[in-house]
Amino acid sequence: MPDVLFHVDLNKPMDEQEIPGHNRWHPDIPAVISVNPGTEFRVECKDWTDGQIKNNNDPSDVRNVNLNRVHVLSGPIWINGTEPGDLLVVDILDIGPFPNSEWGFNGIFARENGGGFLTEHYPEAAKSIWDFHGIYATSRHIPGVKFAGIPHTGLIGTAPSQTLLDKWNKREKELVSKDPDRVPGLANLPTPDSAVLGSLKGAEFDRVAREAARTIPPREHGGNCDIKNLSKGSRIYFPVFVEGAKLSLGDLHFSQGDGEITFCGAIEMAGWVDLHVDVIKGGMAKYNIIDNPVFKPGPVEPQYSDYLVFEGISVDETTGEQHYLDAHIAYRRACLNAIEYLKIMGFTGEQAYMLLGTAPVEGRISSIVDVPNACCTIWIPTAIFDRDILPR
Repeated sequence: MPDVLFHVDLNKPMDEQEIPGHNRWHPDIPAVISVNPGTEFRVECKDWTDGQIKNNNDPSDVRNVNLNRVHVLSGPIWINGTEPGDLLVVDILDIGPFPNSEWGFNGIFARENGGGFLTEHYPEAAKSIWDFHGIYATSRHIPGVKFAGIPHTGLIGTAPSQTLLDKWNKREKELVSKDPDRVPGLANLPTPDSAVLGSLKGAEFDRVAREAARTIPPREHGGNCDIKNLSKGSRIYFPVFVEGAKLSLGDLHFSQGDGEITFCGAIEMAGWVDLHVDVIKGGMAKYNIIDNPVFKPGPVEPQYSDYLVFEGISVDETTGEQHYLDAHIAYRRACLNAIEYLKIMGFTGEQAYMLLGTAPVEGRISSIVDVPNACCTIWIPTAIFDRDILPR
């Protein structure tokens, strides 16, 4: 086993850890460990809510979750000799839950507290707990389903430069100003409330907390991409914006459907990740990898071959309004069509919604050229059910 360079105690919040991590992005958050290129090491991670969600049947913790606390990340990790303009090469060697914590959770956030992809249709909080059986997951809250997971890092990225951070804050503030009273909000702007900033204290903590970007969305540095294929065996090429790269990670998932549509949308877990890092000097310019990371998927994923596929088009389901090649609406319609079908199969709408967020379903933009309708599809593996779900 590689050396554990970042350890977490699941009984303590992130700011009380022996080595505290962080839950904001800022170039001035100090690195907590350093490694040389070519090093293999292990990083332990808390679940993204910092332990707020409990293994019980009560969804009130999901309804009342403090979203200013998320995501708690392990890091930053300083990679010696790395400079702005380099590419940081990160290999995910292995990933898994802690042996004494082999469970995870999924939830539907209340509309007034985060919401989700289908929040207009499912505005109330709900929760499902999932138990791990080796590579498989089952839930007492969604019976009749069992599937192989594809554990992955929901969130991993390098630190932004001050220039890049200022760009993020400017464009997201401009977006929020278009509809500042929208529920849920259009973006999550910097707030000192519940900020965790590693070892920073006093006036420096206050300054960084006012400026630091939230970890909710993916951005140019990687971040919260929630790509289920960033699993063991994957190699990621990250743009480097600050000296040392300052790599951080967290938000581990046991399994996820494409889109992570419930927002609390995968099977969230605490666990560990084994990493190998290297550096390509001047790699950003050399390979023109400037605006976003590039990755090579690993060879390990669930092997499902039989699917039931649901289509959706870019016509608003409530108003009937025609939209022009809107993949967001088309994917929403595909998800809603799948949910309505699964309700006929005996699931509640909430169960079906959470199932689409947790099982290894495939989401695809199937057509984006046939004006005016984009067509998106969601592919559900039929083998995850304990009964035949095909129309007869």
